[in-house]
Amino acid sequence: MDRRKMCIVLVVVFALNIAAILLIERADATSYKKGSTGSVVSQIQQVLKQQGFYGGNVDGVFGNGTETALKGFQKEYGLTVDGKAGTATLKALGITQSTTQSSDSGDVNLLARLISGEARGEPYSGQVAVGAVVLNRVDSPIFPNSISGVVYQQGAFTCITDGEFDKPVEESCYRAARDALNGVDPSGGAIYYFNPATATNKWIWSRPLIVVIGKHRFCA
Repeated sequence: MDRRKMCIVLVVVFALNIAAILLIERADATSYKKGSTGSVVSQIQQVLKQQGFYGGNVDGVFGNGTETALKGFQKEYGLTVDGKAGTATLKALGITQSTTQSSDSGDVNLLARLISGEARGEPYSGQVAVGAVVLNRVDSPIFPNSISGVVYQQGAFTCITDGEFDKPVEESCYRAARDALNGVDPSGGAIYYFNPATATNKWIWSRPLIVVIGKHRFCA
C-alpha cells in the first residue's frame, strides 16, 4: 500500500474513532446513574417505589439504594443490568423524552407545583416566599442539596401527601417559581413556614419569626 492510501486509511480510522467517542459520550450524557441528581432521578425513584423495587426516600439523589433498585428492575424486565437509566430503561420505566426536560425547566415546573400545592390562594409575595424557602433549604447544610431532594423530603410538605401537589398548577405559581429562582426572597431567608390555624407541630412555634405573609408565618 502506498503512502497516499495509507494516509487516507489512517484519516478514516481516526474519524471513525472520534465519531464513536462522541456517540458514547452522547449516550452517557442522556443516562442517569449513581451521582446524578434532579427531578428525573426523583421520577425514577417514584416509579421504582411504586413497583416495589425501591424502599428509600424519593429525594432526587441517585445513590446506592437507587442503583440497587434499578438493577432489580432491569433484571425483572430483561434489560441490561448496569444500574444506569439510559434510553431503554427510561422507556421501560414509562419516563418519556418529554418528561426529561432541561434541569432549568424541570426546576421551574417542580417548584411551581410545590408552590401551588402549598400556597394556592395566598398573596403573590407569599407564593414567591414559599419558593424561596425551598431554595434556602437547598443552600442549607441541614437539608438536601437539590430542589427535588427538598421537595420530596419525607414529611417536609403536606401537599405531597394530601393531594394538593397533584392538582392543576396556578399560573401565578410559575411566575413565582421563576422569581424565586432569580433570587427574589420575601421570606427574608426563612427555612420554615407554617399556617398557625392548621399547625399541629408544637416545635414549629419555637422557630424565630421573620415575617408573616398571608396565612403563613416564615421562620428561621
